Amino acid sequence: MKFKLFLAAVVISAIALLSSCSLTMPVAATSNPVGSKVGTAKATGFLGVLFFDADASIQSAAKNGGITKISTVDVKYSNILGLIVSYETIVTGE
Repeated sequence: MKFKLFLAAVVISAIALLSSCSLTMPVAATSNPVGSKVGTAKATGFLGVLFFDADASIQSAAKNGGITKISTVDVKYSNILGLIVSYETIVTGE
């Protein structure tokens, strides 16, 4: 009986550890040359819907990196058990 409880605890722990996900996707590219500057903006939410004063826009990412000519835009999405969701916009350019 103790072994079954131990095995169930191990399986539940493995599922909890392996059920987070991170994915980076390209969103846009322009004809501007790829620059050396990188700007990021991040928004983190809880339960997938509760985002408190979060701004992950392209405009704020470019502003954070001091970028005036955008070359590429990527978005990184992270999800931990569906409880904590994070969006990060990554902008490169000059």
